[in-house]
Amino acid sequence: MEIKEVKGKGIKVFIKDGEKEIARAYLYILYNGLHEEPFGLLEDVYVDENFRGKGLGTRVVNKVIELARKNKCYKLIATSRHSRPKIHELYRKIGFEDWGREFRMNL
Repeated sequence: MEIKEVKGKGIKVFIKDGEKEIARAYLYILYNGLHEEPFGLLEDVYVDENFRGKGLGTRVVNKVIELARKNKCYKLIATSRHSRPKIHELYRKIGFEDWGREFRMNL
C-alpha cells in the first residue's frame, strides 16, 4: 500500500456583528482521481439563533457557491444531519438536490 498527499484548501466565509461572528460556512476544495477539476465540500453552516430568519445563511451559502465556481469545482456537496429540516429546506431552495446518503464514523 502506498500513500500520496493530494492538494486541497479550505475557505471560511463569515459575517460579523461588531466583534461577534453571527454566520459562517466553510468551503473545502478537494481533489480525487476521477476528475481534473476539484470538487467542493460545504461544511459547518451556522447562523446565531438571534439572527436566524434574516437571510444570513442564504448569503454565506451563496458566497460558498460563488467561490466553488470561481475555483472551477465540478460539484459542490452539502451535508447535514437528518434532524436539521430547516437547513435541508434552505439547500433545496438554493438549488441543491438530495443526492444520496452520508456515512460517518466518529473517531
